[in-house]
Amino acid sequence: MHGIEEQLKAYRKIEECAQNWGISVRRVQALCANGKIPGVMRVGRDWLIPKTAEKPMDGRTKAARQGVANTDRNMPLPRKTPFLYMTDLYCVPGTADACVEALADNHEAQVLFEAEVAYSRGEIDKVYASANYLLTRCSGFYAVLSAGMLLALCAIWRGDLTMWRRAKVHIAEAPGRDDKDRDIMSLCLAAVDSMLYDVTSFPDWFKIGCFEPLHRDSLPAVKVYYAKYLYAAGYAVATKQMDLHGVTGLSLMNVLPFTMEPMISQAMADRSVVAEIYLRMTCAAIYRTGGDDAQAIRHIDRALKLALPDRLYGLIAEYSRVLGSLLDERLMELDPAVHREVKWRYKLYNEGWSKLSGSVRGKNLITTLSQREREVAKLAAFGMQNSDIAHKLHMSLSGVKQAIRIVSEKSGVSRDEFAAIL
Repeated sequence: MHGIEEQLKAYRKIEECAQNWGISVRRVQALCANGKIPGVMRVGRDWLIPKTAEKPMDGRTKAARQGVANTDRNMPLPRKTPFLYMTDLYCVPGTADACVEALADNHEAQVLFEAEVAYSRGEIDKVYASANYLLTRCSGFYAVLSAGMLLALCAIWRGDLTMWRRAKVHIAEAPGRDDKDRDIMSLCLAAVDSMLYDVTSFPDWFKIGCFEPLHRDSLPAVKVYYAKYLYAAGYAVATKQMDLHGVTGLSLMNVLPFTMEPMISQAMADRSVVAEIYLRMTCAAIYRTGGDDAQAIRHIDRALKLALPDRLYGLIAEYSRVLGSLLDERLMELDPAVHREVKWRYKLYNEGWSKLSGSVRGKNLITTLSQREREVAKLAAFGMQNSDIAHKLHMSLSGVKQAIRIVSEKSGVSRDEFAAIL
């Protein structure tokens, strides 16, 4: 017993180190958990730190950044994925800022993670600055991929075609070294296209749900993009923009929940907050399109519960376009102030998305449709009869006819061409 006490004298507790080093207790805990302090020992819930241990260099300082810049391709990211915020690094709602702080010893990872969180909040100027910072220095492979995708997302919010093309060039020129690197590069390029509902460039192995070419750290995010691919494919089939043998109308959309629900359960098991939010919102859009609002609400409510503690209003705003009035109703019931925040971001996102998508497709997409008009136009594009649309949206038949007439007047196209302007 006396020998153990003597050994423990060689250690200090976290609180003592935090005071001596002039940093927070939580910061010291993060350094211990991430293996940044040599010789630490865990006893139950406590960390014991050798008295000889020195304070690790803060990755946020100028000296640390200069030291990092001299290493080979910078410090490696803590996960082999261009989507750090979709990994288990962020596993508890409400802790996004703490996760950023915990990455202070890895400057590149911290900049990237903070930018991804900023995007989820709709802070696009901050995202743009961080993406450009990573792309103009000697960043590692995964950081370049992620920064390129962040730049593409900024291009959507700003409706900037030149920025969009530059983002794709950065992704294509990422410093990949082998076939696995090239596989995820091709997936990232396709994911960028899918943001505008173009699913034609996804690799064949991805289209069948085979993720073997990818590192397991990327799997939570890859499932998010697979879900988006399935939704976009179902939409394209329903609007006759894609031809699948033997599949017509909403038949593909109606079976997608059987694929989506297990992926959501896996995201919960992986403890990936952002991946679960995206999967639930995509699944809600699928249920909404298929007419099952009760199941859509179940996923919307759970997604909001995960997103709102960290104010991830930008992520939610992405789905206002496809969830329409149903999302509005849930937000209004939950918190009118949050509803206003999301609506403001959606307005920016929708204007930018429509402008960019129209430029890429060479078509004029309409931004002046009300949510109800857009919902009617979408169902009409699916080939639904007016009476079926009225029943599904709980509208009068005359109200549906009026909405279709207004959409035609605003867009200048006939009902048969509605899919092209949505």
